[in-house]
Amino acid sequence: MAKLPQLTAIHLIKILSKIGFKVIRQEGSHIFLKNNDGRTTVIPNHPGEKIDRGLLLKIIKKDVGISREEFERLL
Repeated sequence: MAKLPQLTAIHLIKILSKIGFKVIRQEGSHIFLKNNDGRTTVIPNHPGEKIDRGLLLKIIKKDVGISREEFERLL
């Protein structure tokens, strides 16, 4: 299995918006997203930095609730 790509916060938010997530608020450098069915996640937004693969995998599997393969199809 190939490594997950490193993404910026803005790119990840665009991908998550494809499956119904919307930005609900921002506190400092953390952007909060929510789906209509109640799922939520928090994306750290640090300009010039990419999201670590471990955190990205946690967001995909636990917060968003999709498989890695489904996420890769959204890229």
